[in-house]
Amino acid sequence: MENMVFLDFEKPLEGLFEQLAKLEEVSEKGDVDMSDTVKELKNKIKKTQKSIYSDLSPWQKVQLSRHPQRPYSLFYIEKMFKKATELHGDRLNGDDHAMVGFLANFDGRTVVVIGQQKGATTKERQYRNFGMANPEGYRKALRLMKLAEKFNFPIITLVDTPGAHCGLEAEEHGQAAAIAQNMFEMAQLRVPIISVVIGEGASGGAIGLALADRVFMMEYTWFTVISPESCSSILWRSWEYKETAAELLKLTSEDMLSFGLIDGVIKEPVGGAHFAQAAAATAVKKAIKEALNQLVDMDPDERIQQRIEKYSKMGRFIDEAVAE
Repeated sequence: MENMVFLDFEKPLEGLFEQLAKLEEVSEKGDVDMSDTVKELKNKIKKTQKSIYSDLSPWQKVQLSRHPQRPYSLFYIEKMFKKATELHGDRLNGDDHAMVGFLANFDGRTVVVIGQQKGATTKERQYRNFGMANPEGYRKALRLMKLAEKFNFPIITLVDTPGAHCGLEAEEHGQAAAIAQNMFEMAQLRVPIISVVIGEGASGGAIGLALADRVFMMEYTWFTVISPESCSSILWRSWEYKETAAELLKLTSEDMLSFGLIDGVIKEPVGGAHFAQAAAATAVKKAIKEALNQLVDMDPDERIQQRIEKYSKMGRFIDEAVAE
């Protein structure tokens, strides 16, 4: 990979990749046979990667989910779907660029795929509002989901947002109501719904797309009610405790799976999705395909009932004082 960006805890890899680039350059010129040295260095890189990524803290996983070279929704849509036709607008107020939606072909089956798109460049991030959708985005998503239900198309959603946009205009346009309406409708849709957290999964901004029959998280993603920074600023009046907040929030894919809040974790390539983007897309596609095969032949009423029961079980607790 050219122009790779290394996070602080990835710095041991930076020098190794620089050495590899120089060796491959010499090898390409044909002056010296460097094949054995290149192979040895690649093995060393793999061992270093395994060492680093086998013991990541929750905060480091949050950082990986935000890696500037991590693939976003449009990348996965391009790699996993064919004949994708983008649909625009909420038919009420406008078109939100942080939310994208397509009619597409998924292994011979027509589906509706909806995702949150952050943007890879500064200009695109501004255009996409950093993946923070306004109410128009959630209404667009719901319009496409109702379209999918009308024509019996499965729904696939890709979640990657630091949260729904919380600006004054968004609140004036009914942000909370739009997200709540999505959740209400998704609980009752008569077609299969599969959701994958591919990056950040923050608060209602994420759950507005993630109330589904099957919810998966990629290995180095997070899914919780609030970002570590915001949690730190509320509890400690400072962002300095963001690492502690990340630990206490139990926001990693492993935590979510252990709590029964998601249905599976999609293993990422060694080094994370940004190191092997095509391989990451292949892994996501495999998980979606397997889930879709399980869901499409189910009776819609049974599928809805299972969906409702799944979410009704979440958050249950026992009051020991009452129990006694």
